[in-house]
Amino acid sequence: MKITDIKTFTVDCFRTNWVFVKVYTDEGVDGVGEATLEYKEKALVGAVEHIREALMGKNPLTIEKHWHDIYRDAYWRGGSVLMSALSAVEIALWDILGKSLNVPVYQLLGGKVNDMVRIYVNGWFAGAKEPEEFAEKAKAAVARGVTALKWDPFGKSYMEISNADLDKTIRCVAAVREAVGEQVDLLIEGHGRFNIPTGIRIAKALEPFKPMFFEEPVPPDNLDALKAVREKSPVAISAGERLYTRWDYKPLFDKMAADYIQPDISHAGGIMELKKIAAEAECRYIPFAPHNPSGPVANAATLQLAASCPNFCILEIMYSDVVWRKDITNEKLEYKDGYIRIPDKPGLGIELNEAACAEHPYRPHTLRHYTGALTDIRPAKTEFYF
Repeated sequence: MKITDIKTFTVDCFRTNWVFVKVYTDEGVDGVGEATLEYKEKALVGAVEHIREALMGKNPLTIEKHWHDIYRDAYWRGGSVLMSALSAVEIALWDILGKSLNVPVYQLLGGKVNDMVRIYVNGWFAGAKEPEEFAEKAKAAVARGVTALKWDPFGKSYMEISNADLDKTIRCVAAVREAVGEQVDLLIEGHGRFNIPTGIRIAKALEPFKPMFFEEPVPPDNLDALKAVREKSPVAISAGERLYTRWDYKPLFDKMAADYIQPDISHAGGIMELKKIAAEAECRYIPFAPHNPSGPVANAATLQLAASCPNFCILEIMYSDVVWRKDITNEKLEYKDGYIRIPDKPGLGIELNEAACAEHPYRPHTLRHYTGALTDIRPAKTEFYF
């Protein structure tokens, strides 16, 4: 079997653009991956083209060798663009391997540890601005069986937060907690916003509401800062969506700087790299909670990985999405009582509809995290897909 082509499909999804990668072979067994990298899609497509040049005519089943050679030969290693491109291609190669053997990818990773995975939802708050609006949307999500909710309640704040803005943040968290009760987990997203004293101050203010974790309280560039917040935080700290390989994760583990780790399968190196990172976390008794706010292919790949990881804890997923999500793949998720069942189809168990992707071409979108528009992540018409 040989690789005959690698193509990218950039698909507008309102808040960003999904970037899918498809690897073709001379035996008609194709694989799909996802490299959705918010707001840097053009650079990402170029990086995939470089990988295509390296892999044309090669055997798609020697996955570890290809990963090593591409990572090594980049010379300027790591970073979000290169690693996202490599992640997507690596995911597609696992899809090909699973299909060629007629087994799901999780079987190639050692088999199932988990038949189902618990999820927490992101995006449930779309359009909410005031604490009361968040509370009503939280009630609606819980009525659909959701058992864990994540959101960023910090508005425009960056590095520091005013007393007035912190008061509104805490009123928002309090309103959601009151609306959903004590049995639903709340996860508070920081998006790497704050400096050390502000992160500690917020963590202490969150304690009465018993959050599952406070995510990325400080920027990802300095793990000593993350450790400093964790050491004084009365609530668990999570991090890692902007760390890209096992080498990036080594200092985090050495410092024990986070209580939960959140590598992203689309950015940190793909399926096997996350498997290795999760194993390192397992021997330190750190739960594995993958970052996963992207598209259907990344979700399918993360489910296969989560099936095989003993320290898997909880998986992020988007609560709803653009109506054409159902058209671009054959995604079909089995959801019940806060859990999603691991699919058993060969490979990743998902296929890309190239024609449907072409109907929603690239559109430029910009970062909303520090503009006060973070909750504007959905168009007026959306659909649930689980």
